[in-house]
Amino acid sequence: MTTRTLTVLCALTLSTACVKEITSDERLERETARSDALKTNTAAELGKIKCDELNDDLAKARDGVRTEEDRLTIFADVYERLKNRSSRFDEAMSRNPDLAYQDGSAQLVNAREACVQMTADTRVELESLIREIMQVLVVEEIKGGQTIKAARLDFAPLRAAIEKLELDDREALQNKINNAEKQVDVKGEKRSRPK
Repeated sequence: MTTRTLTVLCALTLSTACVKEITSDERLERETARSDALKTNTAAELGKIKCDELNDDLAKARDGVRTEEDRLTIFADVYERLKNRSSRFDEAMSRNPDLAYQDGSAQLVNAREACVQMTADTRVELESLIREIMQVLVVEEIKGGQTIKAARLDFAPLRAAIEKLELDDREALQNKINNAEKQVDVKGEKRSRPK
């Protein structure tokens, strides 16, 4: 053996003799070292998002004394705001999963879950209101001793709410509103014609 080969062999022997075997737990701990995700600006911004502050607006939307137009408008507005807040949580936590899976992140996770749940509940309530209104779009009123057809409500907030929810059958619902508008307009034209 040459001295060079002997030197390399000695170096390899010494380096392998110094290798310390580590356990799986130690390896896992090393690989998942705690990051400072909860100290970032993103975490601070998420900590300020509170969906439960919209409960007063939801109470207004649920108030049966208000007009259906008001209720539709308020529900649609609250739904949009809740959806945006939930999206901000989802986007931030998908970019940085440590925000959801580190010790101390329970507050952010709970806030996110509250937003998601409120968004889903508000969607269900708004859709129920829309479906209820869609049952009867045109009503009969008595004016001057005559029965005439009239719109149950202003159709603009109803259309806007349907579009915000992105319902699967929104095209059919919009067509039903169009047909109801034609019924009301035709009756209105017949009344206004000179005799």
